[in-house]
Amino acid sequence: MSVPELETWRAEVRSWLAATLPPRTVDTDSGPPDLAVFRNISDEEESRLLDAVRDYRRARFDAGYGALTLPAEQGGAGLPASFAMVMSQEEAAFAVPMSTELISVTTGLVGPAVAMFGTPEQRKTYAQPFLRTDLLACQLFSEPGAGSDLAALGCRAVRDGDTWAVDGQKVWTSGARHADYGLLLARTDPDVPKHKGITAFLMRMDTPGVEIRPIRQMSGGSSFNEVFLSDVHIPDDLRIGEVGQGWQVATATLSFERTASGSGTRRKGGTFADVLAVAQAQGRTADPVVRQTLADLYVRAQLRAATVERVARAAAAGVSPGPGASIGKLLASDLLVRTGEAAADLLGPSFTADTGAPGTFAWTEHVLGAPGYRLAGGTDQIQRNIIAERVLGLPPEPRVDKDVPWSQLGRR
Repeated sequence: MSVPELETWRAEVRSWLAATLPPRTVDTDSGPPDLAVFRNISDEEESRLLDAVRDYRRARFDAGYGALTLPAEQGGAGLPASFAMVMSQEEAAFAVPMSTELISVTTGLVGPAVAMFGTPEQRKTYAQPFLRTDLLACQLFSEPGAGSDLAALGCRAVRDGDTWAVDGQKVWTSGARHADYGLLLARTDPDVPKHKGITAFLMRMDTPGVEIRPIRQMSGGSSFNEVFLSDVHIPDDLRIGEVGQGWQVATATLSFERTASGSGTRRKGGTFADVLAVAQAQGRTADPVVRQTLADLYVRAQLRAATVERVARAAAAGVSPGPGASIGKLLASDLLVRTGEAAADLLGPSFTADTGAPGTFAWTEHVLGAPGYRLAGGTDQIQRNIIAERVLGLPPEPRVDKDVPWSQLGRR
């Protein structure tokens, strides 16, 4: 399949968007800013958001603008990442329905993973419905004892004829209450080193033995969940990839975060512009200390934006961004914390007491949620390890468990 000329394709996209969505206007973005780092809405509101964005995603997929970078033989458009960047740029001018993390995980992570590692039947039955959002899928990876060290996971899957009996616990699962399926990592061989004994499965979230418990965060929201698995039986035809290939499935799935097509992603927390608005409302913009704080925030925001752009351009050119993605993640989490601290200092008592004034007490959701972003998507410590080892050339941390069978590590 030949690759179309980029600017001609851009014009086609713009024409399709204009026929599908209203343009983004000042009225589109009116109302108080969403300052929460992690969304705090009811299940009913989440369902309404999902309905709206799924209608748009289905139309986009049917028009040939879904799964842009996925190879054609796997159900995608087979285009370079630069086309996904153009799609994102053009969407910014239109009132695209607000997306959710569950949509991003379904279309950007689970769908491509099933398309890459699944059988032809699995691609037809699951991958395309995921990419089109006919089905929604969450990610059942992290566990209480296996977060940053994901390969240490202890959820067990034991072969039982044509099914697998699964027992264990997953945690920090976004969107589990609204998902149809979960992409599950489970340990199928405890007697080999930890990276080698893992297998991936698709699991229906309404399977007997699955219990989903919302995790109420200190910022108020409960978008994350614990998922308990008690004698859950998964058919072998829902296994993704070969037995023992789970670590390869996992690493490929996480790598899709860089190249998932489209945008529609919600900003996380308050921004420099929001802090500036607070300073203006408080009449503090002439204060030299406040001006210094604002200048520092602005510079950090620009540095983060430049890093994101550099990573995106590398992906568009088909080049691995290397540690640039880790640098960008560190800058993002640090900026979120500093942004909240600056707003809290400016607001004083209005930050902790809800007087009803807009844009004041709402900052508590940002300040309470920002520390969580230091953990989500790879902890700050892991990002620093990557930078230390791959940029600075420092020796890696000792790996005494590298070639030791998981069963001998004392983990259960």
